[in-house]
Formats: sequence, structure tokens, C-alpha cells
Amino acid sequence: MSFFEEKNSEMDRYLENHASSEPDILKKLRRETFQKTTQPHMISGYQQGRLLTIISKMLNPKNVLEIGTFTGYATLCLAEGLSSEGKITTLDVNEDLAYLPRKYFSESEYSSQIDFKIQDAKEFLRNTDEFFDLVFIDADKENYAEYFRLIKPKTKSGSIVLFDNVLWYGKVLEENPKQKSTQIIKELNDLAAKDEDFENLILPLRDGVNFLRRK
Repeated sequence: MSFFEEKNSEMDRYLENHASSEPDILKKLRRETFQKTTQPHMISGYQQGRLLTIISKMLNPKNVLEIGTFTGYATLCLAEGLSSEGKITTLDVNEDLAYLPRKYFSESEYSSQIDFKIQDAKEFLRNTDEFFDLVFIDADKENYAEYFRLIKPKTKSGSIVLFDNVLWYGKVLEENPKQKSTQIIKELNDLAAKDEDFENLILPLRDGVNFLRRK
């Protein structure tokens, strides 16, 4: 959920009304996510989805990695910018919900370019020899710092890495947080800011996106 969505719904509507429209398939997916899942707020949503699409179109990537598929909304946004020979690998561990992204991936014009895996992301990263042009992480927060460490060797100069929910509803301002997820997100944000191989900026979009570029 975004800050404005929670605190100022009028501003949130204004932001959506002044962004490019989402494709019909995403409208349908967003609607079904709210109808059929217990935590629909986990979807990337309209504004963040348009950001992902614009970044992907700017990069025209050949190899994209997504950690945390959920219902596949962000996957389809990222796929909009793929090069003609490009692919996106999207990883999740929730087999019970997998029917929903599979349904929309098969209906999408990018179906042949999407590789949806039910697999632990840490295992995947430890075993793959692929390099990625664009990475989007929106998964279990307790592993964010480890994902950063594992992803770094799989990037090259110009690669973009995006971590979602890095403001964690403002909890990152807690000086001594008790919640492990808050501790790890703060660790990630510190790692990103101090790593001299990356340049980064936290975008205050929705729940915060840490935007990193490999130098």
C-alpha cells in the first residue's frame, strides 16, 4: 500500500489519473487479485507498475529476474520492455497461488518470454551462471540482505536492481527495531548506500523502492 493511498486517498487518485493507463490485461489481473487473494495489497499496483514498465522500456533488457511473483502483475509490467529475444525469470514458492499468474502469463503476448519457476530464490541464485540486466525483488523481507549479496555477482555495469518495500511503512525510522524484517530492511538500505560498486536512490513510491545501478 502506498503512503498516499493510506494517508491521502485524494492525492493517490490524482497520481493515478496523471499516469499512463495500464493495459487491459493488467486491469483484469488487478481486479482478480483483489477478488481472490487474502493479501491483495501485496500487488505492485498501478503506479509502481508503470514505473517498472518505463524502466524496462528504457533498458530494453535481454535478461530480467524477478524474485517474488505473487499474482504476476509486476512480471507483466517488466515484460513490456523486453527485447525481442529477451526473457524474464520470475521466482516464487507459493504453489497454491501459482494458478493465477500462470493464467495471465498464458494469456499475455509475452507468454513465450516468461519463465515462471516455483523455486527458492537463494537456491536459484547460488546455482545460476546467468547475468541480469534488470532485477526486481519483492519477496520475503528477512532475506533482503542475503538477496543483495547473492545478486551482486550476477550483475554487470549498467544493471539495475530494484528492492520493494524498503521504507516498510515507516518502520525503518525505528532506532532499535525488534521486528527482524525491519532490521534486515535497514541492513539492506545500509548495504546499498555504502557499496561503492553501485549508485542508488530510495524512491518514496508506495512503500519505498531502493533503485540501484551497477557502475
